[in-house]
Amino acid sequence: MSVKKIMLLLSLCVAVFVAFVVGYSVRAADSGKGELKSQIVRWDDAKANVADWGEMRRYFTGKTRATKNVLVAVARIQPGKTVHKAHRHAEEEYLVIAEGAGTWTLDGKKSPATRGDILYVEPWVYHGVTNTSEEPLIFLVFRYNGRGVATPPKPDDRPDELP
Repeated sequence: MSVKKIMLLLSLCVAVFVAFVVGYSVRAADSGKGELKSQIVRWDDAKANVADWGEMRRYFTGKTRATKNVLVAVARIQPGKTVHKAHRHAEEEYLVIAEGAGTWTLDGKKSPATRGDILYVEPWVYHGVTNTSEEPLIFLVFRYNGRGVATPPKPDDRPDELP
């Protein structure tokens, strides 16, 4: 998939995500302080984290009117690799497979991950994706905690990333 198609898909997903979050979340009294502003971030301008598994480009991080800590990014995973093992965190998260194939891990269960799939994960549920194909796997991530909503406490003493 070309960078142009990835950017178009990312833009569409961000628009849907923002419309959903803004439409259904509680707005805090301090909305307006240090929030992200409307903007376009180009592939070459997104902050890149390059590792042996591939790369992740962070497009947006910070606060919005409806979120207190949003992350919007695109990851490209090399064949046979994963960003990290199954993990969990306090934020809600959506992962969208834009290109390629692999294996989802969700709450201890594995299933095929293919182009067009969307994973939603609640806070503190183990999840991940591994590229099990011969081609790069590209996915989009939208992770956040809603503003005006209490961050759920860690439910137990298990590690946040599985061995």
